[in-house]
Amino acid sequence: MTLYDQVTEAAAAIRAHSDLQPAIGIILGSGLGDLANDVQDATAIPYAEIPHFQRSTVHGHAGRLLLGSLEGVPVVMMQGRFHFYEGYSLQALTLPVRVMHALGARTLIVTNAAGGLNPAYRPGDFMLIRDHINLPGMAGANPLMGPNDDRFGERFPALAHAYDAELRQFAREVAAQDTGTTLHEGVYVMVSGPGYETSAELKFLRAMGADAVGMSTAPEVVVARHMGMRVLGLSLITNTATGDDTEKVTHAGVLSTAEAARVRFAMLVRGILKGMS
Repeated sequence: MTLYDQVTEAAAAIRAHSDLQPAIGIILGSGLGDLANDVQDATAIPYAEIPHFQRSTVHGHAGRLLLGSLEGVPVVMMQGRFHFYEGYSLQALTLPVRVMHALGARTLIVTNAAGGLNPAYRPGDFMLIRDHINLPGMAGANPLMGPNDDRFGERFPALAHAYDAELRQFAREVAAQDTGTTLHEGVYVMVSGPGYETSAELKFLRAMGADAVGMSTAPEVVVARHMGMRVLGLSLITNTATGDDTEKVTHAGVLSTAEAARVRFAMLVRGILKGMS
């Protein structure tokens, strides 16, 4: 079965649960899944019930797809994502983005928890992703490798302006209205994980121009842009990662920081959607 056939089959199974046509797809990162509680008239579908969807095995990722309304905007939302380090192929972990597009979404909002490489970043801050460095992709692990299906997009998609400037402006305006939210703007670098980086690696990543580091997002954005979707990216800074830190980073700590920021995160995303509507 081709990837296109898999996407078509998954979309058909979802439509059997809901006939809503979403305008925006949202992927919720580690510990940020509470935003799903704000979706109105939601239809929730466990990933296990969607053909060709993988299982989300990481704590903090609920593993459900939701369709409903948020700030009056029809959305399809992943409450938890798949990761390269879980052993899934890049084509498999990005398949939900293609399904979102097949359902009607033409804009993708990706969120993640990330370590702050930039010394000015503090846990609990947010970073608007201006650009990314896809280290696995540069090393040969790219979700577009293999035969290209022109029904999805062209063979060589341009990624120079992957993160939409107008959507970033919406985000800046919303954040400016809330004095309790610190919104930086910077470059996200993806590493494969699952181990947290060494001090030397963190210093290397900062030296190459990255402001935050995480283990997701870039493949999803590549696939979204392959299909011509507009993209907005947001990182929650959960820990400092300058390479000079003495504090041990743990997944439990990441989730704890996300929990403390969940109300501000929800306000930020809802404000962005309201502006877009």
